[in-house]
Amino acid sequence: MADSSLLPFRSGSRSNWVRLRTVTAVRWIAIVGQLTAITVAQRLYNLDLEVGLCYLIVGLSVVGNLIAVFVLPQNKRLTEQENLWTIMFDLLQLSALLYLTGGLHNPFAMLLLGPVTVSAAVLSLRSTVIIGGTAILSASVLMENHLLLKTTSGLVLRSPDVFMFGTWVAIVIGVAFISVYTRRVTVEMSSMADALQATQMALAREQKLTDLGGVVAAAAHELGT
Repeated sequence: MADSSLLPFRSGSRSNWVRLRTVTAVRWIAIVGQLTAITVAQRLYNLDLEVGLCYLIVGLSVVGNLIAVFVLPQNKRLTEQENLWTIMFDLLQLSALLYLTGGLHNPFAMLLLGPVTVSAAVLSLRSTVIIGGTAILSASVLMENHLLLKTTSGLVLRSPDVFMFGTWVAIVIGVAFISVYTRRVTVEMSSMADALQATQMALAREQKLTDLGGVVAAAAHELGT
């Protein structure tokens, strides 16, 4: 019979692995990356962006991180729902930035796979399906609805429709493949860790019994003497 613990869609939750400190650290990295990309695109490549709205959306992440840092304990381990809403916020924030910067014409659109990967690694199947479905929906909306990506001189930067469709297909396939593969690997790692812990507990119990047997034998010897 196949080991059910190795099924790729095992429903056991691993969300309580993640600490708030890890989430805030990763989000700070994302914030710095987003600000750098906006600044470079505007000043180096002379792209005509809605800079005010872009900074506003990035600012929402900054405010959320500041609240998490100064209000909540950093060693707090997030629950399933807290992790789901955190990843959902990051996904929607990224989608809003992509809407302002060309949609799927923006090469950074592939970053939509990031929240899906995190969800598949730490959340339940239900939450992973929600995040994956939201990512696909976002990609579908961004393919047709977005602000044009253009330079200050008026040159519109637009990929051919066939490339746009290819990007959308790549994102959809990536969401499905990464979700299944990441969950499979994570579940196997969890199973190995559980097996190792059970083995260590059994060895510790056996050692205690051995020590107890030695004490009993010594006591019997003293009584016999």
